[in-house]
Amino acid sequence: MRKRELLIPAGGPDTLKAAVIYGADAVYLGGGAFGLRAKARNFTNKELREGIAFAHAHGVRVYITANILAHNDDLPGVEAYFEELKEIGPDALIISDPGVFAIAKRILPEMEIHISTQANNTNYGTYRFWYGLGAKRVVSARELSLKEIREIRENIPEDMEIESFIHGAMCISYSGRCLLSNYLTGRDANQGSCTHPCRWNYAVVEETRPGEYMPVYENERGTFLFNSKDLCMIEHIPEMMEAGIDSFKIEGRMKGALYVATVARAYRRAIDDYLESPEKYRAGLEWYREEIGKCTYREFTTGFYFDKPGAEAQIYGNSTYVKNYTYLGMIEEVRADGLVRIRQKNKFCAGGTAEVMKPDGRNLPVTVRALYDGDGNAVPDAPHAGQVLWVDLGPGPDVNDIIRRQEAASGAQAG
Repeated sequence: MRKRELLIPAGGPDTLKAAVIYGADAVYLGGGAFGLRAKARNFTNKELREGIAFAHAHGVRVYITANILAHNDDLPGVEAYFEELKEIGPDALIISDPGVFAIAKRILPEMEIHISTQANNTNYGTYRFWYGLGAKRVVSARELSLKEIREIRENIPEDMEIESFIHGAMCISYSGRCLLSNYLTGRDANQGSCTHPCRWNYAVVEETRPGEYMPVYENERGTFLFNSKDLCMIEHIPEMMEAGIDSFKIEGRMKGALYVATVARAYRRAIDDYLESPEKYRAGLEWYREEIGKCTYREFTTGFYFDKPGAEAQIYGNSTYVKNYTYLGMIEEVRADGLVRIRQKNKFCAGGTAEVMKPDGRNLPVTVRALYDGDGNAVPDAPHAGQVLWVDLGPGPDVNDIIRRQEAASGAQAG
């Protein structure tokens, strides 16, 4: 059986730590330039070194994105950046542009290179092409079915790896190659600055009646013509395994630590359970579904894996996502008296209830017995994001546990 990798996004140091602690085999992230998530927190070179050292200490590999579609003015900067990466030492680069690929092979000849989904990898001939140039792995286009991926596996070298998305946001354009953002806002998605206009509300204008906007709506709020549901394959681990995929990729470098930890933990357990026995996996389906539903999402679809998606894969009535839990913080220290230190992320109050999320899959209901500021003063609530607090949650919490709060009435939040 091929070794399977769970690949988790890291938009910044906090999410990298969450990914590593909560089950990633590998993480992918961006430096200060040349990746396709310019709006993500991303990493300075110092943070890259620290993050790689932390990941490697836990046996987790690190892949750095350099997957923009480069223009002439980008190439000198790419060369300088790759020179810096010589010293930083990631495990692989993720690249889509052939010119950037050539620079990487010249400057970092021993570096493992993965071909980004941006390169439109839809057939085994493309995989063979990149393999012949020295690529170790190709990320399949989201538009491929599992049947097509199985055919690719059968027609490429045994030591070539296939990476495919298993969870996360879907794009309305072809594997992310979208021009809407550039056209409407001047911010180019293929240069890492997408403003996600696929989530906006649209109306129709008939050319002989300029200025008269006619909604083509599902309800009174308008219509969201391009708004796709999120990919979720947690119920189809067996099919993903049987297709010959080597790396299961979670989308979400713009997402926070709670999302990263939640999806990493759920997919880690699902994959491990299936590898132990299909019966154990089937018995855990309810838990996997429940846990995945505890992070923000826009309903779910299986994308192109089983058939070409139709109208049911879109959300026409709104551009909202479901948010059932709020992230309060990760435990950084546990004192001898039981108080835990966190750097608070969202407001919460003494006397409220919360849930401690543990890396091993357990969830511990707790009451916030008391809150203390950094000087030891009791406070009734924690209104300021980033505030260092000491919290009394009773016995049970440990370092690296995540504290989250269930929303009183779960539902749609602004997207």
